[in-house]
Amino acid sequence: MTDSPGLGPLSDRPRHHQALLTLPAQEAHVSAARHFAADLLETWSVPASERDSAVLIVDELAANAAQYGREHMTLSLVLDHGTLHIVVTDSGTTVERRRRDAAPDEHGRGTGIVQYLAQSTEIHQTRGGREVRACLRCSA
Repeated sequence: MTDSPGLGPLSDRPRHHQALLTLPAQEAHVSAARHFAADLLETWSVPASERDSAVLIVDELAANAAQYGREHMTLSLVLDHGTLHIVVTDSGTTVERRRRDAAPDEHGRGTGIVQYLAQSTEIHQTRGGREVRACLRCSA
């Protein structure tokens, strides 16, 4: 994990923070990503309502990475100029469409939740896997 505090309280520039966490792409590690984000955002003085939205985004993206990633998932959090950038990468391939016989309450809500909460989202297939970005305005 890294944290860059910026120029300090006397500066008129916003503070910049960043952190990185890599975990095995397994469902058992999703809660670790969620707790990491919650604790870190509290330390960065992100207001509770914005923190709750960000933690829910992290939870959904980490759950998808754990489900579809093969080896590892990486969570990157960057707070800069009033925007929280949440990036989750995994070593998986393109997400398959939900099977028609799968129960609708068991699959498919995660991306909708992320798109609803975030100001913007992007999904990129990379050489090593997939990268999902979500940006959220923060007043911290």
